[in-house]
Amino acid sequence: MCMAVLGLFTGFSAPALAESAQAPATAAQIRTVDAPPVYGRATYLLDASTGAVRLNDDGAQRMPIASLTKVMTAYVVLKQAKLTDTVTITAGDVRYANDNGGTSADLEPGDRVQIKDLLYGLLLPSGADAAHAMARTYGPGVDGFVGKMNDAARQLGLKDTHYVNPDGLPMEGGDGYSTAQDQAKLAAAALRDPTFAKVTSTEQYSIGATAAHGAHTWNNTNEMLDLPGALGVKTGFTRAAGYCLTFAADRQGHRLIGVILGEDVSSRRFSTAESLLDWAADNPAPQRNPAA
Repeated sequence: MCMAVLGLFTGFSAPALAESAQAPATAAQIRTVDAPPVYGRATYLLDASTGAVRLNDDGAQRMPIASLTKVMTAYVVLKQAKLTDTVTITAGDVRYANDNGGTSADLEPGDRVQIKDLLYGLLLPSGADAAHAMARTYGPGVDGFVGKMNDAARQLGLKDTHYVNPDGLPMEGGDGYSTAQDQAKLAAAALRDPTFAKVTSTEQYSIGATAAHGAHTWNNTNEMLDLPGALGVKTGFTRAAGYCLTFAADRQGHRLIGVILGEDVSSRRFSTAESLLDWAADNPAPQRNPAA
């Protein structure tokens, strides 16, 4: 199922890690050593520093992405909010997560939490309550915020992505969808924001009780943060989406970003991602001659 064919991807700027690298202007196909086996419905691995697509196994197939949706939620919030902004949690935010079977940051009605802290509640435990509160505040209104998410997707060139909520929970009218390729492109853009990268690479984050909010400790659901250069990024699961993972690491001057969608075994997505990162770092894509 795994493809060992390399394609060259263009259409976005490389991260600051390798700003001097020039992505090739035309597509090419290059055969290299066999990549590790993959097991999800779709897998995509990108070298964001050069633009080289290291592996593409059904990467353009539209499918639900569960809580990977929250990467876009964080991306949109960071584009318009100040880190010192305060969001007030309502009973509706808490009820939304509880009633829809979403994971929670265990926020309480009346908590007033700064964005710099609430981002951890969104991305580490994957809090649907945090996502709902952010969307309600910065839409304004959840529907307005989802519109901004879809606008951002279009601006980023994510042609096979559509969001229906800020959290990835199933909806009666139909789930949203994206592709492994689109989610890798989104992660590359989001990781250029140092705040986003700091949050997603954090294993545990705590805030003490104050007059504004209770005490909270949030643990990252990503099991790969002890790997060299690990940057997170996000886990996800629903019955329709299966186990999903966006992962990234900086290795040997290259920013490697991968997405696994529709895995059947939760732990295997992490071991697969680790193998892919090791393989890509040990077998870098050859640099294309600009004159060729």
